Amino acid sequence: MKIFMIGGTGLLGSEAARELIKRGHEVTSIALPPLPAGAVLPPEMKIEYGNYLEMTDEELKKYFEGCEGFVFAAGVDERVEGPAPIYDLYKKYNIDPIDRLLRLAKECGIRHAAICGSYFAHFAKIMPEKELTKWHPYIRSRIDQEKTAMSFADKDFHVAVLELPYIFGTQPGRKPVWLFLAENVMSMKHVTMYPKGGSTMVTVHQVGEAIAGAIERNKGGNCYPVGYYNMTWKELLRIIHKYLGCPDKKIITIPDWMYTMGGKKLMKEQKEHNIEGGLHMVKFTDLQCSNLFIDKSLGCDKLGVTEDDIDGAIGDSIRLCRDILEKRTEAIGMKGE
Repeated sequence: MKIFMIGGTGLLGSEAARELIKRGHEVTSIALPPLPAGAVLPPEMKIEYGNYLEMTDEELKKYFEGCEGFVFAAGVDERVEGPAPIYDLYKKYNIDPIDRLLRLAKECGIRHAAICGSYFAHFAKIMPEKELTKWHPYIRSRIDQEKTAMSFADKDFHVAVLELPYIFGTQPGRKPVWLFLAENVMSMKHVTMYPKGGSTMVTVHQVGEAIAGAIERNKGGNCYPVGYYNMTWKELLRIIHKYLGCPDKKIITIPDWMYTMGGKKLMKEQKEHNIEGGLHMVKFTDLQCSNLFIDKSLGCDKLGVTEDDIDGAIGDSIRLCRDILEKRTEAIGMKGE
């Protein structure tokens, strides 16, 4: 089928386009410039550079016309800080676009839509006692994004939100999301101190498979928790140490209160700079120090996600982080599409 994508030059969008094209689909995308130095896009993908937020409905409809599928691989994540209330920024990039784009897609006869969301929404739904949407503007925005997306789904318009976890893999010239962790680990010379807990994770290739699977398989409106590999932080850190060249470095598990103190410090600094983060870092202790695991049967199996080399993907991410931190290469950060 013909598929229109927003965000085709990004890490996830370009991989999804590659997978969709491999399966015989045609992909057209608009994305913000610039293309990261060294990044390779699928040559078969038709790409135009521009800001869809500045386009009129009629301009966007021209991209939708003749297509059956739509992929939204854009928006911003919890790393973005800004003036309070930060929820307004997430609404601008993650919620309002879904309301507008799915309306236009439906008007133009699109039948299959896939949206990149966050696994924090999954945990907000299965852990209501933690009141995650009350304390974390980012998590509230992802729940609201899902509600908006599901409001458009019906028997003729199939909408899938992929609740994506931590993702490993690289795009040359683009900063990995793991830069902060690599920098933190490298700054601790003799031991690595980290809280207990862990997370589910996937490779970028598996995200491409999940997006393609959502376009091909999903019926009606569904939110899919995406998780394939479950690791404790200690297990992940051992792999990171290996690729940083310090495989025998000791890992010390810090108490929860120590992580909370770090969160208090960060929030104090944010307040001093008149900015707000998407996560309440004191309340986030409870999540960070938990095992946020997802069984692959909940989403990956349904979407046809297959086994991949998670160790190698972690290694690719960490090596690029190290090269950036040691100024051996330059890279750009993310932008709201």
